[in-house]
Amino acid sequence: MTGRGIDQVLPHPSDPVLHEGYAATALDYVRLAEAANGPIPRRVEPSYIWGVALDEFKRMRPDARIVNLETAITRSDDYVPKGINYRMRPDNVACLTAAGIDCCELANNHILDWGQRGLLDTLAALQHIHIKTAGAGPSRDQAGIPAVLDIAGNGRVLVFAFACTSSGTPRSWAATSAKPGINLLAEVSEATAAVVADHIARIKKPGDQVIVAVHWGENWGYAVPDQHRRFAHALIDKAGVAVIHGHSSHHPKAIELYRDRLILYGCGDFLNDYEGIRGYERYRDDLVLMYFADIEPAGTLAALELVPLQIRNFQLVRPSEQDVRWMQQTLDRESRKFGAAISLRQHGRLALSWQHGT
Repeated sequence: MTGRGIDQVLPHPSDPVLHEGYAATALDYVRLAEAANGPIPRRVEPSYIWGVALDEFKRMRPDARIVNLETAITRSDDYVPKGINYRMRPDNVACLTAAGIDCCELANNHILDWGQRGLLDTLAALQHIHIKTAGAGPSRDQAGIPAVLDIAGNGRVLVFAFACTSSGTPRSWAATSAKPGINLLAEVSEATAAVVADHIARIKKPGDQVIVAVHWGENWGYAVPDQHRRFAHALIDKAGVAVIHGHSSHHPKAIELYRDRLILYGCGDFLNDYEGIRGYERYRDDLVLMYFADIEPAGTLAALELVPLQIRNFQLVRPSEQDVRWMQQTLDRESRKFGAAISLRQHGRLALSWQHGT
């Protein structure tokens, strides 16, 4: 499980990246990254971007690999004038199968950057390579259908995905009965959680595990709004949700265990094209995490292992011991506010500990 998925993977030279009114090409981002960390190869295999993350997948062999995909897969030129627009050419979609991704959450503030056509192209591209989706669709009803992952010998995992306007998602992107779009939450409140819980109850079957993805909050900063906590707690209380998969922040945020259920308030980016862009260095958004959650049949967390990696030359590499220690100390500081602790283990990996039953 990761946070922000892939903002601009293996860009085509002519793909525009629109930033604060300036129409650039993806190569401008490449040049920034090369100025910071040296040359980036122009012709690579689809697996290139994942780097050492593929070794971790082989080591852990997770039952499900879930990402928040924050880019359209399209050739549409119908861009929305919103400041920053991302797309990935369908020719490059093999980068997702190279990592064995099972599910892409699509309820976020970039999936309609290239209009309704861009969204429909994305859905078609992912369906073609047999990757499940959640949080967007040709209509409101279809956007609300969860991704259903059948885990051999362990039942089903249902993935529901929602976006909030606090993440910069326009209200106009909400799917309707007659318009493609995303699963948009009008507000983050206990009342909204009750509505979501009722929706989950109509679909969930005995033995199902439920993951609720929420794209919420600002890109920078460690604060967790009280309403986010109340919303997450209410979903666990009312619907027995096993994991709250929060994202939007460009860096990892606090982790909480509530009734032994996992709440990830902000997973941070995992793969992006921000390398070399300056302004928020203190948050170290080049340092990213893989989240390997071991969930019991009852939906409670048995263990959580975190693997720190670093984005360098548009590829995931091993961070230094100093960087791993910085990540551990930062995440531990923030998570202790909610009764959880992050410790450093062997081989540069981290582990979560908490008082069970809280």
